[in-house]
Amino acid sequence: MTKAKSKRILQIILFVGTISSLYFVPWPILKAWLTPLPKTVQEQVDKGSVYGFDGIIVYVDKKDNTPEFFTSGYKNRENKVPADPKSLFKIASVSKLYTALAITKLVYTKQLSLDKTLADYFPELVGRIENTDKITLRMMVQHRSGIPNYTDTKNYWVHPKQNDKERLELVLDEPANFEPNEKFQYSNTNYLLLSELIERVSGVPRFAYIKENILAPLHLNNTYGSILEVNADDVMSGYYVGYENDLKMDDNGVMLATAEDLGTFIRALNNGSAFKNKQEEEIYSSLYEFEHTGLIPGYQTIAKYHKDIDAVIIQFTNTVDFDGYNWSLSEIMYNRIVKIVSKKN
Repeated sequence: MTKAKSKRILQIILFVGTISSLYFVPWPILKAWLTPLPKTVQEQVDKGSVYGFDGIIVYVDKKDNTPEFFTSGYKNRENKVPADPKSLFKIASVSKLYTALAITKLVYTKQLSLDKTLADYFPELVGRIENTDKITLRMMVQHRSGIPNYTDTKNYWVHPKQNDKERLELVLDEPANFEPNEKFQYSNTNYLLLSELIERVSGVPRFAYIKENILAPLHLNNTYGSILEVNADDVMSGYYVGYENDLKMDDNGVMLATAEDLGTFIRALNNGSAFKNKQEEEIYSSLYEFEHTGLIPGYQTIAKYHKDIDAVIIQFTNTVDFDGYNWSLSEIMYNRIVKIVSKKN
């Protein structure tokens, strides 16, 4: 084979390889990332449908400014009801912030000890969950317990369980993912058990404790413990790509809130007003986060405080696809909104 012919074959192989690789390029993400940044938050939010979201709500609270709301798309796509900034939204794992704060308050009043073990608080789980004598309350709050995550069980979201007892049973008698405190690994099972612990210690349902000790002092009247506690018409519909039905009535065991209520809570958590005093704040600071994201079928939440611009920004999007670029696009949307708010600052 001549040198020229060999070179030509190599060029063809490289060309074919390049063309083939283009198939794996995440074009929707690349396009969203490279598009010039709009001048206003509303212009960015209006791109929600381009990103694949049926509806979006954004709340921006800059210090010394009146909070602003931005929406596009639908609250309910079947009936073409426009997105409503006052809609209730399933905040999914953002609920963990409230649970961690409730645990903090019970530790502060000495009703709980961070150094006591799972075996101390749940003796009936000895032999059903590995390492109950080594897993401390602190490890559970910080996702360092090694307890398997029930939502990671096979096909969980195809047939989700309807109550915490059924959810916990999915991981009973299963091997630990790792030795306690060996590393961090997010596990919803930790917070399922923490919610039960709040009830055992306080003598009231978890949300009743949260409502009395967290929500009421902050005057948060539009935060709820379950879809079963609210008027369904007040809730933003949720959708999964490729599935036509509205998912809002699915009882996932998560809290609901308006963007404003959640934003007020995030600011209170970050400025210290969610705590009784500095000691309680220090306990929380040693345990958990001051911001969170949430993701369940139909509902994506990003809730963060941005210290550099002294702003709380909440984003709700109501279309989910675990197998696609959906979450990445929601993050790109959020980060672009933060940039726009920063530039205005």
